[in-house]
Amino acid sequence: MHDQTLTGGQALVRLLAGYGVDTVFGIPGVHTLELYRGLPGSGIRHVLTRHEQGAGFMADGYARVSGKPGVCFVISGPGVTNVATPIGQAYADSIPLLVISSVNHSASLGKGCGSLHETQDQRAITAPITAFSALALSPEDLPELIARAFAVFDSERPRPVHISVPLDVLAAKVARDWTGEVRRRPARGPAAAADIQQAADKLRKAKRPMIIAGGGALHAAEQLRTLSTRLGAVFFSSVAG
Repeated sequence: MHDQTLTGGQALVRLLAGYGVDTVFGIPGVHTLELYRGLPGSGIRHVLTRHEQGAGFMADGYARVSGKPGVCFVISGPGVTNVATPIGQAYADSIPLLVISSVNHSASLGKGCGSLHETQDQRAITAPITAFSALALSPEDLPELIARAFAVFDSERPRPVHISVPLDVLAAKVARDWTGEVRRRPARGPAAAADIQQAADKLRKAKRPMIIAGGGALHAAEQLRTLSTRLGAVFFSSVAG
């Protein structure tokens, strides 16, 4: 009888679909086969790129246009170093970008065995340019890590997240089906009333107010126009804004 139990990689793809992911950018490789086995029937469209850097920049652009997190799949080692450049740009511009990469077998990590695409510590490569960079030590770690990533995207300053998944974790059968365990996604709360009052008081007393709008104000164009007109304030925007 054929075993229908999902592998960690297949289950991860189904979980992403549950979070509303509809497009993934990447290049299939021997180290990401289990992720790609999960794509058929998931409802997720895969966009094939020529280079991991292109996958990262495409996912970044998708996030900017759609307002949804951009997602890409890359292989370990050189795949991660290639995607580090778009991760760095997404970090600087506060873009929600989820990078799922493979990494060598858990038993070989840090041992210098000469495994294909081995990197000393790829989590450390992306840690300075992500909200967090994590290593999944078992398939059961993945639901928690994905929930944490979407909490960053939805309720904090949105920045990239990198999750490394060892080959044995991608290929391992899941102990239970957690693909439907989509956590409640937190929203950004309103600003504190006291802070708003303090800002209003300062603006009321200002003689020559000026507004500099950044990328976080992209969806507040009408409000900014009204505020600028009422204050008679000079208006500038950053490149991201």
